[in-house]
Amino acid sequence: MGRGIAQVCATFGIPTSLFDVSEDTLASGVEAIHAGVEKGIDKGKVPPSAREEVRSLLGAFTDLEPALTGATVVIEAAPEELELKQRVFSAIARHVSGDCILATNTSSLPITGIASEVPGPDRFVGLHFFNPVPAMSLLEIVRGLDTSDAVIERCIAFAGRIGKEPIVVRDSPGFATSRLGVAIGLEAIRMLESGVATAEEIDRAMELGYRHPMGPLRLTDLVGLDVRLAIAEHLHQEVGEQFRPPHLLRTMVRAGRLGKKSGRGFYDWP
Repeated sequence: MGRGIAQVCATFGIPTSLFDVSEDTLASGVEAIHAGVEKGIDKGKVPPSAREEVRSLLGAFTDLEPALTGATVVIEAAPEELELKQRVFSAIARHVSGDCILATNTSSLPITGIASEVPGPDRFVGLHFFNPVPAMSLLEIVRGLDTSDAVIERCIAFAGRIGKEPIVVRDSPGFATSRLGVAIGLEAIRMLESGVATAEEIDRAMELGYRHPMGPLRLTDLVGLDVRLAIAEHLHQEVGEQFRPPHLLRTMVRAGRLGKKSGRGFYDWP
């Protein structure tokens, strides 16, 4: 998600710094961004001039302080762990100005909870992008308890600058999109678990019958089964029984079948 967000920002002419604690992850992220730009050029969705523009606008850092120099918006895409995100933002806050927007890409964790450990919670907001970021037009802007109107307006303007269509929702479990998407995804897993149909047939039902661009099981593979499990567990605790993770999902995560990133999930990913 982080590299997808960085790709979109740089493609739309915004100087962008990509940060990761792992040099290998950072290098593979930069490589994927350039490959993504080439793919966009080949499909005619990105002008050829973007190739050199992205190279000139994109920086890569394993040291946080230089990565944040001059930043006006910081978007975090760390794993879905509340304390980890709080630690990340506590470190970020030491190196940015007081009016820098601090945004999390979390798809389910409470915005207000993450912001509770951050100086200036009025500048803290959720910017929930969708995978794959360059192809998906929606940006869900999540207002925390203390998020200011000015920050919301700046985020709406930012969405327009990077070609996204924003919706603004309040900080509630699963927001709007995750709550609906996870409900469909979990029910699809239960259907597969009980033998209603194959993964391919369940996905085709949603693609052809409801015009979803991707079926819920293939999408779960793309998101990561471990990520979907973490979100489901959070929503089960906060919302109710309809989000109890299916046994099949837990079993696949234990077996390391995490989807595309591990090479196997509900589908094989050579």
